[in-house]
Amino acid sequence: MKKYDVEIEQQMRKFFETLSERDKRHYAALEAKKVGYGGQLYMESVLGCSARTIQRGQAELASNKNEIPAGRIRRPGGGRKPFDKKRTVECSIS
Repeated sequence: MKKYDVEIEQQMRKFFETLSERDKRHYAALEAKKVGYGGQLYMESVLGCSARTIQRGQAELASNKNEIPAGRIRRPGGGRKPFDKKRTVECSIS
């Protein structure tokens, strides 16, 4: 297994933090594949992500299916729902 120079690892971490969730998964998966045997474990330690993140990225890249429309980060309807100020929870204290 080839390892990167310490300076390169630091630059990789900085770049990784600027990516979206999906791009982080794909980047980690690609880097793990480039390293070869032991790459997943090495990228976990370098990028600070979980094995599940890398595995999910590998699966997404292998499926070659783009479920998310261009120009979006999440599928339509994904993410936090808007807060409705009109609806409040009423609480009675006895």
